[in-house]
Amino acid sequence: MGRYSYSSKSEADSLKSVSVYWLNKYKYLEPGYTKSGGIVWTRSNGSKNDIRICVSIPDLYVQFKYIQTDRETGEKKDFDYKIPLITSVCHFGGIRYWFKCSMYKSGKFCGRRVATVYKDGDYFACRHCYDLTYSSKKENYKGFFGMLTKLIYEEKRMEAIRDSLKRKTYAGRPTKKVRRFLRLASHHPEKVHELIDQNIYRAR
Repeated sequence: MGRYSYSSKSEADSLKSVSVYWLNKYKYLEPGYTKSGGIVWTRSNGSKNDIRICVSIPDLYVQFKYIQTDRETGEKKDFDYKIPLITSVCHFGGIRYWFKCSMYKSGKFCGRRVATVYKDGDYFACRHCYDLTYSSKKENYKGFFGMLTKLIYEEKRMEAIRDSLKRKTYAGRPTKKVRRFLRLASHHPEKVHELIDQNIYRAR
């Protein structure tokens, strides 16, 4: 896949991105299936950009197809490449999908497991390869850190419940501890999990 070199930082919030949460929401991650579709981004001035994607669960990849116009020369270039998907096991069964970033930076293959890929150059890649920052870092942190502190506390409670489980069901129904775990898990929006995955709470 592509190689990249760049110096200034862009804001991830303003870039085109594709996340596994979005793929899951629109049924691209159904077991055993291969699904094609499109994504359209609309700018504030009304102009639109779109890409085609094909997600293959049997072969574990997301294929990206789009045409990009060079701003200086006006030359159009076709892009067609795949980013691998990898999986991890969830606590109560099932699997979670991740992108495996396929970018090369300074001659070194990335290979990071990430939930979201961004386009700040020719290719979609992880935030680390593009050295992205976030607009939330420029805002008041009080509200964000309050939310994050609560989430970390609840996740520690979830881990404690999970580690103390001796059985998941009783008389064919989830036990009280399992129901408590699932209740806590339901309070965690996907976006907040993505924020933790991006580690934006770490001081830089």
